[in-house]
Amino acid sequence: MTHQAGPSPGNGPESIQSILVLRKVTRAVADALRPQLLDYLATLTPLYRPKAILGDYIQSGAKEPARRADKAFKELQALYESVAATKPFNLPRELKPPIDVSSVNLELTPLEYHHEAEANGERRTLTVRSPLTWILTYSGFAPTRFRELLDTKGRSNDEVQKFVLAYLALHVVVSNQPGVTQMLDALRFHVSSAALPGFGELPVTRIAVPIATVRASDQVMLQSAELTGMDAFEEVVKVDDITRLRDDFRDRLLEVVRTQAPELTAPGVGEPR
Repeated sequence: MTHQAGPSPGNGPESIQSILVLRKVTRAVADALRPQLLDYLATLTPLYRPKAILGDYIQSGAKEPARRADKAFKELQALYESVAATKPFNLPRELKPPIDVSSVNLELTPLEYHHEAEANGERRTLTVRSPLTWILTYSGFAPTRFRELLDTKGRSNDEVQKFVLAYLALHVVVSNQPGVTQMLDALRFHVSSAALPGFGELPVTRIAVPIATVRASDQVMLQSAELTGMDAFEEVVKVDDITRLRDDFRDRLLEVVRTQAPELTAPGVGEPR
Protein backbone atom coordinates (compact mmCIF):
# COMPACT_ATOMS: atom_id res chain seq x y z
CA MET A 1 0.00 0.00 0.00
CA THR A 2 1.16 3.52 -0.62
CA HIS A 3 1.73 5.82 2.32
CA GLN A 4 0.03 9.18 2.21
CA ALA A 5 0.07 11.76 4.94
CA GLY A 6 -1.07 15.28 5.56
CA PRO A 7 -4.34 17.14 5.18
CA SER A 8 -5.54 18.96 2.09
CA PRO A 9 -4.17 22.47 1.55
CA GLY A 10 -6.28 25.51 2.24
CA ASN A 11 -6.75 26.66 -1.34
CA GLY A 12 -10.52 26.34 -1.44
CA PRO A 13 -13.43 28.83 -1.55
CA GLU A 14 -12.93 32.38 -0.35
CA SER A 15 -16.44 33.31 0.80
CA ILE A 16 -19.13 31.99 3.12
CA GLN A 17 -21.61 31.92 0.21
CA SER A 18 -19.28 29.64 -1.80
CA ILE A 19 -18.87 27.42 1.25
CA LEU A 20 -22.63 27.00 1.63
CA VAL A 21 -23.05 25.91 -2.00
CA LEU A 22 -20.04 23.59 -2.02
CA ARG A 23 -20.88 22.09 1.37
CA LYS A 24 -24.28 21.05 0.02
CA VAL A 25 -22.63 19.45 -3.02
CA THR A 26 -19.95 17.78 -0.90
CA ARG A 27 -22.43 16.18 1.48
CA ALA A 28 -24.51 14.91 -1.44
CA VAL A 29 -21.41 13.34 -3.01
CA ALA A 30 -20.37 11.77 0.31
CA ASP A 31 -23.91 10.47 0.89
CA ALA A 32 -23.82 8.84 -2.56
CA LEU A 33 -20.39 7.22 -2.13
CA ARG A 34 -20.33 6.05 1.49
CA PRO A 35 -23.23 3.52 1.23
CA GLN A 36 -21.65 2.12 -1.93
CA LEU A 37 -18.32 1.67 -0.18
CA LEU A 38 -20.04 0.03 2.81
CA ASP A 39 -21.71 -2.44 0.46
CA TYR A 40 -18.37 -3.34 -1.10
CA LEU A 41 -16.76 -3.78 2.32
CA ALA A 42 -19.61 -5.96 3.55
CA THR A 43 -18.90 -8.31 0.65
CA LEU A 44 -15.14 -8.24 1.25
CA THR A 45 -15.26 -8.57 5.05
CA PRO A 46 -14.49 -12.35 5.06
CA LEU A 47 -11.22 -11.60 3.22
CA TYR A 48 -10.28 -8.97 5.80
CA ARG A 49 -10.77 -11.21 8.85
CA PRO A 50 -7.54 -11.32 10.92
CA LYS A 51 -7.63 -15.12 10.99
CA ALA A 52 -7.79 -15.31 7.19
CA ILE A 53 -4.18 -14.09 7.04
CA LEU A 54 -2.74 -14.63 10.53
CA GLY A 55 -4.31 -18.07 11.04
CA ASP A 56 -3.66 -19.65 14.42
CA TYR A 57 -1.65 -16.63 15.58
CA ILE A 58 -5.08 -15.12 16.29
CA GLN A 59 -6.70 -16.23 19.52
CA SER A 60 -9.81 -18.26 18.71
CA GLY A 61 -11.44 -21.52 19.58
CA ALA A 62 -11.37 -22.83 16.01
CA LYS A 63 -8.20 -23.90 14.23
CA GLU A 64 -7.80 -22.11 10.92
CA PRO A 65 -4.28 -22.35 9.50
CA ALA A 66 -3.31 -19.82 6.83
CA ARG A 67 -0.59 -20.35 4.23
CA ARG A 68 1.04 -16.98 4.84
CA ALA A 69 0.49 -16.90 8.61
CA ASP A 70 4.15 -17.18 9.66
CA LYS A 71 5.29 -14.39 7.34
CA ALA A 72 2.30 -12.20 8.22
CA PHE A 73 2.84 -12.60 11.97
CA LYS A 74 6.53 -11.68 11.61
CA GLU A 75 5.42 -8.51 9.83
CA LEU A 76 2.95 -7.72 12.61
CA GLN A 77 5.50 -8.49 15.31
CA ALA A 78 8.13 -6.22 13.72
CA LEU A 79 5.61 -3.38 13.42
CA TYR A 80 4.46 -3.85 17.00
CA GLU A 81 8.04 -3.76 18.32
CA SER A 82 8.68 -0.55 16.38
CA VAL A 83 5.67 1.38 17.76
CA ALA A 84 4.67 -0.22 21.09
CA ALA A 85 7.26 1.42 23.35
CA THR A 86 6.98 4.85 21.70
CA LYS A 87 4.65 7.72 22.57
CA PRO A 88 1.72 7.87 23.00
CA PHE A 89 1.42 4.10 23.68
CA ASN A 90 4.34 3.29 26.01
CA LEU A 91 3.68 -0.45 25.93
CA PRO A 92 6.07 -3.37 26.54
CA ARG A 93 7.75 -4.31 23.24
CA GLU A 94 7.38 -8.05 23.67
CA LEU A 95 4.48 -9.67 21.81
CA LYS A 96 3.59 -13.31 22.31
CA PRO A 97 1.04 -15.22 20.23
CA PRO A 98 -1.78 -15.91 20.06
CA ILE A 99 -3.07 -12.35 19.98
CA ASP A 100 -6.65 -11.30 20.73
CA VAL A 101 -8.32 -9.48 17.84
CA SER A 102 -11.90 -10.54 18.35
CA SER A 103 -13.63 -8.05 16.03
CA VAL A 104 -14.04 -9.16 12.41
CA ASN A 105 -16.50 -6.54 11.06
CA LEU A 106 -15.31 -3.30 9.49
CA GLU A 107 -16.08 0.30 10.40
CA LEU A 108 -15.64 3.59 8.48
CA THR A 109 -14.90 6.94 10.12
CA PRO A 110 -14.32 10.19 8.18
CA LEU A 111 -10.74 11.45 8.52
CA GLU A 112 -10.38 14.35 10.94
CA TYR A 113 -7.38 16.48 11.90
CA HIS A 114 -6.62 19.69 13.80
CA HIS A 115 -5.74 22.93 12.01
CA GLU A 116 -4.52 26.21 13.52
CA ALA A 117 -6.51 28.89 11.68
CA GLU A 118 -5.16 32.43 11.93
CA ALA A 119 -6.44 35.66 10.37
CA ASN A 120 -6.73 39.32 11.37
CA GLY A 121 -4.99 38.69 14.69
CA GLU A 122 -7.34 35.86 15.65
CA ARG A 123 -6.14 32.30 16.15
CA ARG A 124 -8.30 29.24 16.73
CA THR A 125 -7.76 25.48 16.67
CA LEU A 126 -10.33 23.85 14.41
CA THR A 127 -11.22 20.20 13.92
CA VAL A 128 -11.32 19.68 10.15
CA ARG A 129 -13.09 16.74 8.52
CA SER A 130 -12.14 15.27 5.14
CA PRO A 131 -15.52 13.88 4.01
CA LEU A 132 -14.24 11.77 1.11
CA THR A 133 -11.43 10.06 3.03
CA TRP A 134 -12.33 7.44 5.59
CA ILE A 135 -10.36 5.63 8.29
CA LEU A 136 -10.96 1.88 8.06
CA THR A 137 -10.88 -0.08 11.33
CA TYR A 138 -12.33 -3.19 12.83
CA SER A 139 -15.64 -2.47 14.60
CA GLY A 140 -15.25 -0.94 18.05
CA PHE A 141 -11.81 0.53 17.30
CA ALA A 142 -12.70 3.84 15.66
CA PRO A 143 -10.03 6.57 15.99
CA THR A 144 -12.35 8.73 18.11
CA ARG A 145 -12.54 5.96 20.74
CA PHE A 146 -8.79 5.42 20.52
CA ARG A 147 -8.09 9.11 21.16
CA GLU A 148 -10.41 9.09 24.16
CA LEU A 149 -8.58 6.07 25.57
CA LEU A 150 -5.15 7.62 25.04
CA ASP A 151 -6.30 10.82 26.78
CA THR A 152 -7.67 8.92 29.79
CA LYS A 153 -5.66 9.16 33.00
CA GLY A 154 -4.86 5.81 34.50
CA ARG A 155 -5.72 4.10 31.24
CA SER A 156 -5.32 0.35 30.95
CA ASN A 157 -2.26 -0.87 29.04
CA ASP A 158 -4.24 -3.93 28.05
CA GLU A 159 -6.89 -1.77 26.39
CA VAL A 160 -4.28 0.35 24.61
CA GLN A 161 -2.59 -2.82 23.37
CA LYS A 162 -5.92 -4.13 22.00
CA PHE A 163 -6.31 -0.97 19.92
CA VAL A 164 -2.72 -1.03 18.68
CA LEU A 165 -3.01 -4.69 17.69
CA ALA A 166 -6.36 -4.10 15.96
CA TYR A 167 -4.82 -1.36 13.79
CA LEU A 168 -1.68 -3.39 13.07
CA ALA A 169 -3.63 -6.54 12.30
CA LEU A 170 -5.82 -4.73 9.76
CA HIS A 171 -2.76 -3.11 8.20
CA VAL A 172 -1.05 -6.50 7.81
CA VAL A 173 -4.21 -8.20 6.53
CA VAL A 174 -4.81 -5.49 3.91
CA SER A 175 -1.14 -5.56 2.86
CA ASN A 176 -1.38 -9.31 2.33
CA GLN A 177 -4.54 -9.07 0.23
CA PRO A 178 -3.29 -7.06 -2.78
CA GLY A 179 -6.02 -8.48 -5.01
CA VAL A 180 -8.70 -6.96 -2.79
CA THR A 181 -6.89 -3.61 -2.82
CA GLN A 182 -6.72 -3.73 -6.63
CA MET A 183 -10.45 -4.52 -6.84
CA LEU A 184 -11.33 -1.52 -4.67
CA ASP A 185 -8.94 0.68 -6.64
CA ALA A 186 -10.71 -0.35 -9.87
CA LEU A 187 -13.95 0.73 -8.21
CA ARG A 188 -12.28 4.12 -7.49
CA PHE A 189 -11.80 3.52 -3.77
CA HIS A 190 -8.07 3.81 -3.10
CA VAL A 191 -6.69 2.00 -0.05
CA SER A 192 -3.54 3.38 1.58
CA SER A 193 -1.78 3.53 4.93
CA ALA A 194 -0.38 6.50 6.82
CA ALA A 195 0.40 7.78 10.28
CA LEU A 196 -2.40 9.77 11.92
CA PRO A 197 -1.69 12.78 14.17
CA GLY A 198 -1.83 11.71 17.80
CA PHE A 199 -1.14 8.04 17.03
CA GLY A 200 2.63 8.21 16.66
CA GLU A 201 3.98 6.04 13.85
CA LEU A 202 1.12 3.54 13.99
CA PRO A 203 0.06 2.72 10.41
CA VAL A 204 -3.60 3.61 9.97
CA THR A 205 -5.59 2.22 7.04
CA ARG A 206 -7.60 4.70 5.03
CA ILE A 207 -9.82 4.66 1.93
CA ALA A 208 -10.31 7.66 -0.35
CA VAL A 209 -11.83 8.49 -3.71
CA PRO A 210 -9.82 10.28 -6.44
CA ILE A 211 -11.61 13.56 -5.79
CA ALA A 212 -9.83 16.18 -3.70
CA THR A 213 -11.49 18.08 -0.87
CA VAL A 214 -9.96 21.32 0.37
CA ARG A 215 -10.16 23.78 3.22
CA ALA A 216 -11.27 27.34 2.73
CA SER A 217 -8.96 30.18 3.67
CA ASP A 218 -8.29 30.63 7.38
CA GLN A 219 -10.33 33.83 7.36
CA VAL A 220 -13.41 32.08 5.93
CA MET A 221 -13.04 29.15 8.32
CA LEU A 222 -12.88 31.50 11.29
CA GLN A 223 -15.98 33.32 10.03
CA SER A 224 -17.75 29.98 9.67
CA ALA A 225 -16.74 28.94 13.19
CA GLU A 226 -18.01 32.26 14.56
CA LEU A 227 -21.36 31.87 12.77
CA THR A 228 -21.94 28.26 13.81
CA GLY A 229 -20.41 28.51 17.28
CA MET A 230 -18.46 25.32 16.59
CA ASP A 231 -14.69 24.83 16.36
CA ALA A 232 -15.13 22.58 13.37
CA PHE A 233 -14.97 22.77 9.60
CA GLU A 234 -15.63 20.32 6.78
CA GLU A 235 -13.53 20.38 3.65
CA VAL A 236 -15.42 20.89 0.40
CA VAL A 237 -15.13 19.02 -2.86
CA LYS A 238 -13.16 20.27 -5.88
CA VAL A 239 -15.83 19.95 -8.54
CA ASP A 240 -13.18 20.15 -11.29
CA ASP A 241 -11.83 16.79 -10.10
CA ILE A 242 -15.21 15.20 -10.79
CA THR A 243 -15.36 16.59 -14.33
CA ARG A 244 -11.81 15.32 -14.99
CA LEU A 245 -12.47 11.74 -13.93
CA ARG A 246 -11.30 9.25 -16.54
CA ASP A 247 -12.50 5.77 -17.40
CA ASP A 248 -9.34 3.74 -16.76
CA PHE A 249 -10.90 0.55 -18.12
CA ARG A 250 -11.77 2.25 -21.42
CA ASP A 251 -8.36 3.94 -21.68
CA ARG A 252 -6.51 0.68 -21.04
CA LEU A 253 -8.43 -1.18 -23.73
CA LEU A 254 -8.02 1.67 -26.22
CA GLU A 255 -4.27 1.51 -25.64
CA VAL A 256 -4.35 -2.20 -26.47
CA VAL A 257 -6.18 -1.43 -29.72
CA ARG A 258 -3.73 1.37 -30.58
CA THR A 259 -0.82 -1.00 -30.10
CA GLN A 260 -2.30 -3.65 -32.37
CA ALA A 261 -4.03 -1.53 -35.01
CA PRO A 262 -3.52 2.23 -34.55
CA GLU A 263 -5.54 3.03 -37.68
CA LEU A 264 -8.68 1.79 -35.91
CA THR A 265 -8.43 4.53 -33.27
CA ALA A 266 -7.97 7.43 -35.70
CA PRO A 267 -10.48 10.26 -35.24
CA GLY A 268 -13.77 9.43 -36.91
CA VAL A 269 -13.11 5.68 -37.19
CA GLY A 270 -15.87 3.59 -35.67
CA GLU A 271 -18.23 6.51 -35.18
CA PRO A 272 -21.85 5.92 -36.30
CA ARG A 273 -22.79 7.45 -39.62
